[in-house]
Amino acid sequence: MAQEKYSQHSLFGGAISSLFPDRFQDVSDVREVPDHQEAFVDPARDESLIFELLVLKPEVGDNGSATWFLQDLAAEQEAEGSVLIEQSGVVEVPGLSYGNIPAVVTTAVGQMAISKGRQGREAQNTVRVYVANLRLKGVSTDVLITAYEPIHINPLSESASTVGAGNAAPALQSGHVPMVEVFRLAVSSFKVSDWNLFGSGP
Repeated sequence: MAQEKYSQHSLFGGAISSLFPDRFQDVSDVREVPDHQEAFVDPARDESLIFELLVLKPEVGDNGSATWFLQDLAAEQEAEGSVLIEQSGVVEVPGLSYGNIPAVVTTAVGQMAISKGRQGREAQNTVRVYVANLRLKGVSTDVLITAYEPIHINPLSESASTVGAGNAAPALQSGHVPMVEVFRLAVSSFKVSDWNLFGSGP
């Protein structure tokens, strides 16, 4: 059984928080991250967890919205062989409703071949991608929580130097909680403590 230290991590200046393992380091300590994003990475496993605040896309229906964002992500990253593994139905999230307007969440899991940073297609890694779309309709915001789990590391990828090429070692084998569990917990523990972040004070 994996034993990991977890913390409720403060996001976006403390206005939001989410629970995930402390092995995930804040990317902004290393490089610049856009204001609408909070990104965390475990360099030893090349796993990452990203929180993103976007203006609500009213043209995207609730049913399958996470799948829409997953496909958008694949196009943006010029992924190859993108496959949808599973998607959820729409679930209401009472704790994130604002002004009596309910919030909903959908999730999707896909697999795709993507390159790191500016590396070309010849260095693509096979990655499993978990996407949750929390739709905070009361504040017209789409929250995206995205988790990346490498399945196979290309020998030409810059990741190969830190985590090694070939099939990624299973998390439990390394004493860590699997990424699917990290993702589920980050989504289920997501809390907004200051709605002023969205320009909508109580």
